[in-house]
Amino acid sequence: MHAIAAKAVCFGEALKPDFKVYAKQVVVNAKALAGRLMERGLRLVSGGTDNHLMLIDLRPQKRTGKQVQDIADTVGITLNRNSIPFDDASKFNPSGVRVGTPLVTTRGMRETEMVVIADCIADLVERIDDPATRDSVHERALELCRKFPIPYAFD
Repeated sequence: MHAIAAKAVCFGEALKPDFKVYAKQVVVNAKALAGRLMERGLRLVSGGTDNHLMLIDLRPQKRTGKQVQDIADTVGITLNRNSIPFDDASKFNPSGVRVGTPLVTTRGMRETEMVVIADCIADLVERIDDPATRDSVHERALELCRKFPIPYAFD
């Protein structure tokens, strides 16, 4: 019954006029994030995005998805390791990471914050072994989380 209740709440939310505004902002944020990631030299498998997510090919930086996901986790950024098309790497340690914008959009972040997030990700990928970079990214991530707390459903 919990799954049916969850679907009912989800469909109820999707019927509200605010949901259309939110969904559009999710895509605007994703485009801003993708654009900045590409400006910073990261290769997106699709060359950009038209939806809520993107897939970063880490092979040019000689990184693995697991490596970047694990380091990102330590600094407060959630990414998912992900295989990329024609990936020769193991599915357990693939050549890409998947990034999405729904949660940060739910928190109220917009295009300006997507630039900060993209810079954090690019900095981690570029200097993954540098403790000072990890500290800097962690501070920037904490600053965003403090400025944009997770909204509560019953507020």
